[in-house]
Amino acid sequence: MDNSIRRRIFMGIVSWLSATPCFAQSTGPAPVELDTITVVGREENLVGTATSASEGTLSHDEIERRPRLRPGDLAEYVPGVAATQHSGSGKANQYFLRGFNLDHGTDFAQTVDGMPVNLRSHGHGQGYADLNFLIPELVDGLTYRKGPYAAEVGDFSSAGSVDYRLVDAMATGFAQFELGSDQYARIVGAASHAIGATTLTWGVEAQGYDGPWRDIDEDVHKRNVFLRLTAPVGRGQGSLTAMGYDNRWNSPDQIPQRAVTEGRIDRLGSLDTTLGGDSSRYSLSGAWNGDAFGGTFDANAYAIRYRLSVWSNFTYFLDDPANGDQFRQFDARTLTGFGLRQTWQGATWRVRAGMDGRRDDIGQVGLERTQARAFVAPIRDDRVDERSLAAWMDAQYSLTQAVRVQLGGRYDRYTFDVDALQPENSGRTEAGIASFKGELAWRIAEPAELYLNWGQGFHSNDARGTTIRVDPVTGEPADRVTPLVRSRGSELGLRVAQEGRWQTTLALWQLDLASELLFVGDAGTTEASRPSKRHGIEFGAYWFADPRARLELELAYTQSRFTDADPAGDRIPGAVPWIASAAWSSEWARGWHSSARVRYVGDAPLIEDNRVRSGSSTMVNLAIGKRWQRWSFELDVLNALDSDDHDIDYYYASRLPGEPDEGVEDLHFHAFEPRSLRLRATFAF
Repeated sequence: MDNSIRRRIFMGIVSWLSATPCFAQSTGPAPVELDTITVVGREENLVGTATSASEGTLSHDEIERRPRLRPGDLAEYVPGVAATQHSGSGKANQYFLRGFNLDHGTDFAQTVDGMPVNLRSHGHGQGYADLNFLIPELVDGLTYRKGPYAAEVGDFSSAGSVDYRLVDAMATGFAQFELGSDQYARIVGAASHAIGATTLTWGVEAQGYDGPWRDIDEDVHKRNVFLRLTAPVGRGQGSLTAMGYDNRWNSPDQIPQRAVTEGRIDRLGSLDTTLGGDSSRYSLSGAWNGDAFGGTFDANAYAIRYRLSVWSNFTYFLDDPANGDQFRQFDARTLTGFGLRQTWQGATWRVRAGMDGRRDDIGQVGLERTQARAFVAPIRDDRVDERSLAAWMDAQYSLTQAVRVQLGGRYDRYTFDVDALQPENSGRTEAGIASFKGELAWRIAEPAELYLNWGQGFHSNDARGTTIRVDPVTGEPADRVTPLVRSRGSELGLRVAQEGRWQTTLALWQLDLASELLFVGDAGTTEASRPSKRHGIEFGAYWFADPRARLELELAYTQSRFTDADPAGDRIPGAVPWIASAAWSSEWARGWHSSARVRYVGDAPLIEDNRVRSGSSTMVNLAIGKRWQRWSFELDVLNALDSDDHDIDYYYASRLPGEPDEGVEDLHFHAFEPRSLRLRATFAF
C-alpha cells in the first residue's frame, strides 16, 4: 500500500456499518473533488515564514508513527512536553513543560479547531485540559507555539499552546480493531460521504480497559462520536461539527511509599478501592473561512456541555479518622464562545486582527466529603458565571529580503460572578489585562534563521478565589487571589533546515511569572502561590531524508526558582529540569514499518528546600507492523523495558490506620503501567 493510501487509512468505521442503510455509500452523483491541503509537518522548511524557533507543525503521518498509551499522549508531540497520569485513565493527563508542573493544563493552552480544551474555575483544578474526547485517528495535524509571543493566544499560554486540527474529509475509510494486555479492547473507524456539494465525515470509538492494578479494575467504558459536514458557503468553506464523549472508570490513585515498603500493598496496589469518576462532553461548533473584507476571514463558534465527577483520597485518614478523607469534586457547565480573525496581506507585509469571546456558565462546581462514593458532608457547592472578551492585532513587515519584524498586542477583559454555598464567599469581580508582543526574524543564510522574541502573557485564576473571604474548611479568613496573573518572556532562537532532508532548532528562553499555581494534595486542586522565574535551553534535531530511517532528538533543560524571599526555600515543587526524547521510524520493503521512542523525565524538587526530590523516569515504546492493499496489522509494545519508574511523584503528609494524628510526610507516587502489548488490525474500505 503506498503512502497516499496510508495517509487516509485513519478515517473509517466498522466495516459492517458501511452496509447499513443510514451509513451506506451514496449511489447518487460522483463525489465532489475537494481542495487538497498538504501538511508536511517537520518536513516543511519554516525558514522565511516562522516567527520563533519554538513553533512548528506536525502532520497526520507523523502523529500516526508513534504508539500511544492514551489520548493525552498527543500533547507529547509538542517538543519538551511530558504527559503523565496520577490517577485513572479517564482523567486529564498531568503535563510538564518548560519547568512547569502544569497539573492538568495550567499555563499550557490547548484547543481543538479553535475550541478551548482548558476549563476555567474547574472542579479539579484551574485550566483542566482533558483530551479523552479526541479520537486520535481523526487528528489531521497540530500546530504548537511555546512562550507568550503570539498575539492570537491568551489565557493559559505562558508556557505554550497547541491547536489540534480535525479531519475535514478523507478518500478512504477504515475499520480498526485493537486488543491488548489487561483486557484492553478498542474499536474505532470513520468515513466520508459526498452528498451533492456537501461532504459528511463521521467516526466512532469504543474502548474498554481494566488495567494492571492489583486491587482495582479500572473498568473503563469510553465512547466517542464525531460528525462533520463541510460545504462551500459563499466565497469560502463552511463546516458544522458535532462531537460526543462519555466515560466512566475506577481510579488507581497515587499511593504512599511507606505503604509499599511496609508491605501493606505493592507498587500497583491501592489503599482506597472505591475511587473513580465519570465524565461527558458534548459539543456543537461551526466554522467558516474565505475571502471577505479585502482579505481572508475566519470565524468559529461553539457550544459545549460538560460534566465531571471524580472521587479521590490523597491523605486517607488525616482529616477524618472515622470516615476517611475521600472527597468528590464535581463540575457541570455550559461553555459557549466564538473567534473571529481577519488577515490582509501584501508582498512585504501582513496585518491580522481578531476577537475572541467566551462564557463559562458553571451551574455547579464544588467539593464534598464522601465515603465509598457516598455523600458525607458538603465543603463547596457553588455556581459561577465567568465571561471574557478579547481583541488582538499583529502586523508583520519585511524590512529587507532577510529581515522581518512583527509587533502585536491583545486586551482581555474578564467578569467573575460567584454564587457560593457560603454567602460570604459570593461576589462579583472584574479585571482586564493588556499584553504586548514583539518578534524579529533575520535570515542569516539561505538555510538558517535567527529569531528574537519578547512577549507578555497571563493566566486567569479560579473565579472562586477572586471573591473568597472565608476558608470553607477551617472557617478562618482567607485572602483573595489576583484574577489575572502576568507573565513576561523572551527568547533567542535559531532554525537551520534543508528542504526534504533535515531540520534543527535551538532556543534560549526565560519567563517571569507573577504567581505560580501549585497542586494541593489534601484538596486535589491548585492554589495561587509565589512569583517565579525560569530560564532554559531547548534543542531539536530531525532527519527525514530517507523514509527507511527517520530520526528525531529533543532536549529541554530548565532552571526554575521562586523569586521572593521565604525561609521555606526557593525551589518550585514539581519543576522538572530535564525532559528528553529520541525517536526512530522506518518504512521497509513489502509494507513493513517500525518505530521506537524513548522519553526521559529528570528528577525534580518536591519541596521548596530541595531536601526531597522525585526520581527520574525513562519510558520506551516500540511498534512494528505490515500493510497490504486493504489490511494492516500493527503491534505496539508499551513500556517495552518493563520499567518500574514513576509516572508522577508528590511529597506531603497523609495518615494510615495506626499512625499519629498529625500523619506522616512521605513520597506519594503513581507507578508506570508494566509492559503491555496491543495488537491492532485495520481494514480500509
